[in-house]
Amino acid sequence: MKKKQSITTGVLLIAAIVVVVNVLSYSYFFRLDFTKDKRYTLSPATVELLKNLKQPVTVTAYFSENMPPQIEEGKNQFKALLTEYAARSGNKVVFNFINPNKSDTAEKDAMRNGIQPVMVSVREKDEMKKQQAFLGAIVKYGDKTDIISFIQPGGPMEYTLSTSIKKLTIDKKPYVGFLQGNGEPPIQAMQQLGQTLNILYNFQPVNLTDTAAIPENYKTLVLVDPRDTFKLGQLNQLDRFLKRGGNIAIAYSGLQGNLQEGSGKAIETGLAGWLSAHDIIMKPKFIIDAHCGNINVQQKLNGTIPYTSQVPFPYLPIISNFADHPITKGLSSVMFPFVTPIGFIGDTNKVKYIPLLETSDKTGMEDAPVTFEIQKQWNPNEFRLGNLIIGGALSGVDGNKDSKMVIIGCSDFATNGTGQQAMQQEEDNINLLANSVDWLSDDTGLIELRAKVIKVAPLKDIQDSTKILLKYLNFLLPLLLVIIYGAVRMQIKRKVRTKRMEETYD
Repeated sequence: MKKKQSITTGVLLIAAIVVVVNVLSYSYFFRLDFTKDKRYTLSPATVELLKNLKQPVTVTAYFSENMPPQIEEGKNQFKALLTEYAARSGNKVVFNFINPNKSDTAEKDAMRNGIQPVMVSVREKDEMKKQQAFLGAIVKYGDKTDIISFIQPGGPMEYTLSTSIKKLTIDKKPYVGFLQGNGEPPIQAMQQLGQTLNILYNFQPVNLTDTAAIPENYKTLVLVDPRDTFKLGQLNQLDRFLKRGGNIAIAYSGLQGNLQEGSGKAIETGLAGWLSAHDIIMKPKFIIDAHCGNINVQQKLNGTIPYTSQVPFPYLPIISNFADHPITKGLSSVMFPFVTPIGFIGDTNKVKYIPLLETSDKTGMEDAPVTFEIQKQWNPNEFRLGNLIIGGALSGVDGNKDSKMVIIGCSDFATNGTGQQAMQQEEDNINLLANSVDWLSDDTGLIELRAKVIKVAPLKDIQDSTKILLKYLNFLLPLLLVIIYGAVRMQIKRKVRTKRMEETYD
């Protein structure tokens, strides 16, 4: 009877615990994330974004099925991310997955909605063939819609999704001004940068004059490659902008290189003097780097047959040494044509200065003007310098703790140009300047997510002897554990039988 009551009490206790756990889990959501890259942990910026949602967000994900493992894994990662968004938003984020490849109608619907297929390699019957796959999503918030045309498996999915939601939920985009008036390239020459920045900002040209103040609605200014001399009044306007808490991103070297003429020179605009007044030193010296880009050179084979060859050109340093900073996270390499070093000599107790970009350890410098010798055989002794700083970030500029500045000692690393002279820049070139604007302008913290990717942890190589040991261990250890368990159990039963045979056993 007591045993029956004990069982009943235990069952009721377990049921009560289950009910309490379910009630608590409904009210207090949490998840333990033991992954190294914290792939299932949302950033504070995303949590804050979801907490402030006023309307439901609907995500319709278009993912093809029966795809290669990496694409299937990408689909699972995106589904897990959406599940987390739904939980963190109080179920204001709802989602569903559609397989566009199930019918022609579904494919047409996906493409009509703006999701374009990509070609992937699929193995079928020991053969590799190309097959189209859909890897995109449509995000809706009220009457607004945003299209994520491609979700890269293992890529920065949280940044992509949070940026899409922010773009739809933001009431008013902050303004970012592209300074004009001193020989800078027109805003039409910055197509890639404009496309990137216009997602979260109103990226507009601003004419810098010596009389009119910079409009109050601009929080950040971008100054790229000025060629004409600044008037004192214009520089004073920049000072006033900083004093009121504004931010400036500057891409400027004070150098001009011309490959067609085969020469490079320094140009005087007055900006170097203004930077010097802010303790930023920029000298008119061309950096040469053994880690550099190539240029195409027309040559003739046997003196008659023309052909094009690529020649290393040290005046085009490729930078891959980046600081651990939101501006440079996720960057692989950036090529800087005709770059100059920068330095900071101010009081670091008043202004926080962080070097962002360094040259390789095989670097040199040449005073302007220079003559470019395309076929020159470079001597290692010409690269005796190393790790020169060519970019930095400053906080607390001009006595205002809220003012920030990013200075990069290169003028046109992110410029596309116009007309027939337009050229496509590498993605990292654009991301560097876009990240700079994000760091200066965006106080939500989403910039931290741009470099958050799902990293694949490769298996470590082990010796053959270790492989053999592990193989036999995997085979024999379970058997050994079963034998040990059987022996222990046999001993326990033998003791029980012996005890029962005693006269005093009750």
